[in-house]
Parts: sequence; structure tokens; C-alpha cells
Amino acid sequence: MIEISTDKSKLDIDVIHTFLTNSYWAKGRTIDQVQKSIDNSLCFGVYLDNKQIGFARAVTDYTIYVYLMDIFIVPEVREKGYSKQLMKVILEEPKLQDCKDWTLKTKDAHGLYEQFDFIRAQHPEKIMERIIQELLP
Repeated sequence: MIEISTDKSKLDIDVIHTFLTNSYWAKGRTIDQVQKSIDNSLCFGVYLDNKQIGFARAVTDYTIYVYLMDIFIVPEVREKGYSKQLMKVILEEPKLQDCKDWTLKTKDAHGLYEQFDFIRAQHPEKIMERIIQELLP
């Protein structure tokens, strides 16, 4: 049985940093950047036998908008439904219930998120991004 908690004091920064810097989306992110992102987000740690096996964070105003980021389950324990349990907990988080606009980005997990009513952008022509390359890891 896993535990999912928003208690930041339980997070294992080394597990999070190691996973993220080996992911396609966060290569080169420093441990200080990971810590700062945790400090400024609503975080969800996933634990099995008191060991961190997953993570997600929500950047939010708690009123209108939620941007889900850095969602992962470590490879050693995948295919056991833990990511689905994590998503269910995030979507049912009481602090986020007023928010109606949810976003996330993924290159390869569309099937997972579609199970939770996420869809591909219906109007990508309305979406704009500003990416400063020299600030990216």
C-alpha cells in the first residue's frame, strides 16, 4: 500500500533531483532549482514502505488555475497503478477544488492523463509560450 502526502518535510530531494535530471524534461536542473520549485509549489510525495517512489507538483493560484509538473513514479515500481493513484489524489485535493483550468505537458503519457479527462489542446492557436533558452537546464 502506498502513501501519498503533501507534507514537504517528507520529500527526499535527492530522489526527486536524481529522477528529474535523468528525465527528458528536466535535464540539467540543479538541486537548488529543484528545491526552489518545491518551495513554491503544492507537492505530492508518493511513498512505499516509507521510501519515496514518486512525486508531482502543482503550480497554482488555488482559485482558477493548476499546472501539473514533474510527475513521476520511479521505474522500479511502475506498472502497479501508482501513477493512477497519484493522479486521483491530486485531482481530489481539497485545496484545488475551486480550480477549473488545469494544464500539463507530456511527450509520452497521453494515455494516462486521458483517463483523467485531460485532452489535447482544443485550440493550440490560442496558446502562446515564452521560452528563454539560456535559462533552461
